[in-house]
Amino acid sequence: MLPVAAEAPAHGPSAPVDARHLRSALGRFTTGVTIVTCVDDVGTRVGLTANSFNSLSLEPPLVLWSLRRESPSADAFSAARRFAINVLAESQLALSRHFASRKVDRFDQGDWSAGEHGSPVLAGAVAVFECETLSTQEAGDHLLFIGRVLGCNSIAVPPLLFQAGHYRALGDVLHP
Repeated sequence: MLPVAAEAPAHGPSAPVDARHLRSALGRFTTGVTIVTCVDDVGTRVGLTANSFNSLSLEPPLVLWSLRRESPSADAFSAARRFAINVLAESQLALSRHFASRKVDRFDQGDWSAGEHGSPVLAGAVAVFECETLSTQEAGDHLLFIGRVLGCNSIAVPPLLFQAGHYRALGDVLHP
């Protein structure tokens, strides 16, 4: 017999949707942390921290991620034919913060190399997805990027997580 789950707290009526309340509610969803990279039209490496990454399809192999339209990197990613998603390990928390900063040369930290398909890839990342940009579309205050996975690899190390405005570590495996 399965154990009985603890009863969830009752929720009151839904609150009106404003940006602050929505951000708080969305933050309750735990995500992985990535550094998304590309090379711009003059050959400069571009990268930023994002937690808006998700799988989309296995056949064909598609992923998606989003970026604020007002981001200084929006033009570079919109013009790029390829990008890479580098899923960070727990040990790469400082690198996540570094790529979330406004520093000009973010690639001065981390072990970076050109991936098989041209975008910068990070050694020691939990997973790397090298992608061809299939589409970019405006969606609210963000740009949505859909990419076809051209190649990927992964290693068995704990991922870096983000939830409720804080970095987190992976917990114990739960068994029913």
